[in-house]
Amino acid sequence: MNSAEPGTAHDKIGRLPSSVALKILTPEVVAGSESMPGPRLLRSAEFPRAGERSREAEPIRLLCQEAMLRFREEPPTASDAWLAPRLHHALRITRVEAADSGLWNFLAMCVAPDFVRWRWGKAQEGDRREVGQAARFCGRWHTQCFSRLWWAAELFRDGSDYGPVGIACRNQDILNTALRLELVLHRPAAQALVRLVRSGVTRTGRQVNGLAKQAYAASGTMIYEVLAPDDPQDAESLQDWIDALELAPPAPHDRLPVGPDDGGVDERSTAALVEWFERLAEVAPVRGKRPLEEEAGAPSPGVSLDKPALSP
Repeated sequence: MNSAEPGTAHDKIGRLPSSVALKILTPEVVAGSESMPGPRLLRSAEFPRAGERSREAEPIRLLCQEAMLRFREEPPTASDAWLAPRLHHALRITRVEAADSGLWNFLAMCVAPDFVRWRWGKAQEGDRREVGQAARFCGRWHTQCFSRLWWAAELFRDGSDYGPVGIACRNQDILNTALRLELVLHRPAAQALVRLVRSGVTRTGRQVNGLAKQAYAASGTMIYEVLAPDDPQDAESLQDWIDALELAPPAPHDRLPVGPDDGGVDERSTAALVEWFERLAEVAPVRGKRPLEEEAGAPSPGVSLDKPALSP
């Protein structure tokens, strides 16, 4: 396994406990002035025992290499929409397994530390790339480099269709704000949010940010499960998809892979929330946007603070 930064030569994906990872992530390692200590990582990692399910590390490594090559002339953020569905497809894990931070620590520090530096680092002198936060290697699920992509794919896919994932991951405000809200755990809400981005109702990152927060706040008084019911996902079909990993071909590079056929989102539920979110978008607070009554020319009481609106 080739890597620009020493990592693991082990061919299986293991887990690296966060207690170990955080000790290794010294300021020098995070800053890129020291490499990941490969042998120490391997000694500290835990690997599947005989008879336990194991996953190959090479497919993930190859996807990261392809992403760095494919988007070398673009901002690294552009790779999120391409890598998220393919990472999800290649790993084939359950949400319970995805909640284990040890898996993501291992991928970031043992399999592809150079990808983490490429995606999140800033160029310094020589070839050094400094990552601003150790959390990109070992952090919360919505912050860690690979975990955030897997969860974005899991929460925004529509059954076997990864198409909505690409739309969501092209907008960093969805990944940085909406992803961490309980709102997107409700599948019709996640699909409705993507629909509004695709239709242009919410065009800018600020608008997405404002709508996501407004919709989340509204969920305290409006139960989305009642307005837009969601059928449970088919756990058996998901498990069949996971069990087929060893026979599955690699995730295609030039077209979207096919996800688990565990049930799509009811179109009526998505449509109901699209209508509701469109109303919320009209009143959602957006930094730099004047209130609707000011845009309509209504007189504003008190001292005038009318200034040119900031461009979104």
